[in-house]
Amino acid sequence: MSNDPKNANGADGRRAALFLAGVGIFWIVATFVGGQLGLSQRTRALFDLIALAGFVWALWMTYGIWRSRQNDEG
Repeated sequence: MSNDPKNANGADGRRAALFLAGVGIFWIVATFVGGQLGLSQRTRALFDLIALAGFVWALWMTYGIWRSRQNDEG
């Protein structure tokens, strides 16, 4: 295997995309299950905050990928 930065950026991008998709699916399922089970608004808000933290983390990951690509180009 080579240590090509483009391959590393591609792997990081796929990881970020899968993480983002997983957080989105978690949020949809948590919202649906919370409504079906009649969970309190406080518990549903906790799931919303967890999903929000996941989305912020995914944004941070994509920012890191962008920065590494900027460093590789120039």
